[in-house]
Amino acid sequence: MVKKSGYNGPRNSRIKRQRARRRKKMMIRAGAAALCLAAVIGAVSGIRALVGGHKTKNQEHITSMEETLPQKLKEINGISVKGLGYEETVAALTKGYNWNLSVSYKGKTEKLNNLIEARTRQYLDEICTQNMEGSYTFDLLDVSELAKEEAGRLAGIWDQKPENSTLDHYDAASGKFVFCGGKDGVVIDQEKLAADISQAVKDQKLDQSLSAEGNFQAADSDEAVQAKYKTLETFTTNTTSNPKRNTNVRLAAEALNGTIVQPGEEFSFNQVIGPRTEEKGYQAAAAYNSGEVVQEVGGGVCQISSTLYRVVFETGMEVTYRRSHTFEPNYVTPGQDATISWDMPDFRFVNTSEGAIGIRASYADQKATVSIYGIPVLDDGVTWKLYSEKTEEGEKPEPQYVEDPTLAPGTEKVKSNGTTGSTWVTYKVIYKDGVEIDRVKDHEKIYKGHAPVILRNTGTTQVTAEAGDVTANGQTTEEAVTAAIPVDGMDDETHSGASRTDGEMSQSGTQSSTAVSETTGTETVQTTEAETVIEPEPVVAPAENLSETVQQIPPL
Repeated sequence: MVKKSGYNGPRNSRIKRQRARRRKKMMIRAGAAALCLAAVIGAVSGIRALVGGHKTKNQEHITSMEETLPQKLKEINGISVKGLGYEETVAALTKGYNWNLSVSYKGKTEKLNNLIEARTRQYLDEICTQNMEGSYTFDLLDVSELAKEEAGRLAGIWDQKPENSTLDHYDAASGKFVFCGGKDGVVIDQEKLAADISQAVKDQKLDQSLSAEGNFQAADSDEAVQAKYKTLETFTTNTTSNPKRNTNVRLAAEALNGTIVQPGEEFSFNQVIGPRTEEKGYQAAAAYNSGEVVQEVGGGVCQISSTLYRVVFETGMEVTYRRSHTFEPNYVTPGQDATISWDMPDFRFVNTSEGAIGIRASYADQKATVSIYGIPVLDDGVTWKLYSEKTEEGEKPEPQYVEDPTLAPGTEKVKSNGTTGSTWVTYKVIYKDGVEIDRVKDHEKIYKGHAPVILRNTGTTQVTAEAGDVTANGQTTEEAVTAAIPVDGMDDETHSGASRTDGEMSQSGTQSSTAVSETTGTETVQTTEAETVIEPEPVVAPAENLSETVQQIPPL
């Protein structure tokens, strides 16, 4: 607050000045803005930079002013300022105050901003803004408010929040996740520091090095942190008896096991698992590629990604990228699968928990199991479940004929009856304390059907099949027959080189008939991928895996 001095001359003189001011009142008001915007551009503006380059908020004043103070300003604190510019006035008022005040904490020293100069500029800005005249006094050593700002600035440098221990890594030997990294914190006593700064200025002890004090803040104990963690969800699917496929499932599970995902981090299945190569031990298995069966390395890995998808969804994490297979899987309920291939399509999700999460994955006895260990995302008593139902039966594709010279000439034999396509709608079903409270459509998927395979001999002779006989296309007779037989439950992991034609709907309701879509739960993003369906060995899914959702979640 600006305080005017107690003496301005005789009473009559004051009255005359008052009358003069009234006569010129309008003129003064008109010129006030121009005079106030007069302070400080020029070479001397650099003088105002504070030590260390720090500024308090009250040190920010109008920098577009010229070097001019109100014309009728006479003196401040008994010092004549008539005719002086802004910076000249600052220099005159602060002369003799040699600022060298600093604060130390645990061996670290910070020089304080010049609060006397800042207080002076604060006062002059008020005078200029109000276009004041005459003589004034102010206590330039009263820096209590500025001292609070400085204490806050230093606290921002030295405060250390306590850091609780976090999920750090997975110990394969013990099969447990390990917590570490907990550290106690400290909070600077800002109130005491501000008072010490103010007192040092008031006593004009401007060359001191003050000492800051910190208050200890304990981090949560490891036990308290770990008490928040639990196994959020676990899901198991059955595999086949194919040793090659099971090798691939095991390797993918081992690569996934022990993965830690930080809060807010996006998990990528492909980034974690990496390319499925022979060098890593992955086995070759029969696969569909653009409608033909070929040998591909890594068949069966989709079982791990699909098992993970179910777990991730039901924990309440945010699924950011998922795509269904082309054909119905039979190791999970259709609509609840997640196909992957290197390097696309992928399966991705974001850890929306307040802490890091750990993923466990394993394979044993023809069973693949995935679980998530972490702090619950959903509110207490709330659970999410996936429920999928078939809404439409599709048409069966046209039969595929395969020449079999071992048959009698002019005869045919049905090798496979084929399958119809189907449409599945998947819902997110929300429970509170075991009672269903909501059911929301998450996505819709149209699966293709398998074409019937019919063997025939259009020739005039019959041959005796022997192992190793080679047909005209370079395949053995056995390979040619086997290649044409569609097998239920084949994975359809994709590789580059061909286009997809199936579409998938999500909540957005959009569908593509020319490109496959990736399901995020909230939107459908169209992509074009090549089709490779891996693993012709039938997958015998356990009854509980295929029916449990239907059993547990009856239709509305």
